[in-house]
Amino acid sequence: MQHSGRNSHLNKDTPESDLIAACRKKDAAAQRVIYERLFSKMLAVCQRYTGNRETARDIVQDGFVVLFEKIGTYAGTGSFEGWARKIFVNISLSYLRKNDALRYSEQIENSAGKSVTTGQILENISAGDILRCIEQMPSGFRTIFNMYAVEGYSHNEIAEILKISESTSRSQYSRARAWLQHKLNDLK
Repeated sequence: MQHSGRNSHLNKDTPESDLIAACRKKDAAAQRVIYERLFSKMLAVCQRYTGNRETARDIVQDGFVVLFEKIGTYAGTGSFEGWARKIFVNISLSYLRKNDALRYSEQIENSAGKSVTTGQILENISAGDILRCIEQMPSGFRTIFNMYAVEGYSHNEIAEILKISESTSRSQYSRARAWLQHKLNDLK
């Protein structure tokens, strides 16, 4: 794609700070470069929350609209990617809320007779298998698991964001881990 005029210098090697400054001026070439840099990472974030690639693609598109609308609020402290990730997590959570996907009453099947340690499980299972299992989690489990184990939110923060009690967040995380271990046991 050829760019003419003053924006022809914007490309994949352009410093992030220059791209952000150009995006604040609604520069389409800079937006394109930011989009290309972040797309696959943000798609992975959204897919972890939704468990569905096509839904995640839709959410990513919405996320970039919001990112470019709010880019003027990025203060430059902390990583830009981390700031952007929060936008995509929040849009994923909004999607789940809107579609009543955040249910917290899922029951876990008892995996009696298949006791195995996590270390033994992980020796025989690929990262792709683990991600597929996370995608298959009931959405309430998957949401809290992602927020706590992957994104690093505290149970207090999760409780505030999802408008649930901190104890609900803790118990759902515990159940999500047990659910995941049960699924991983089945794969070995």
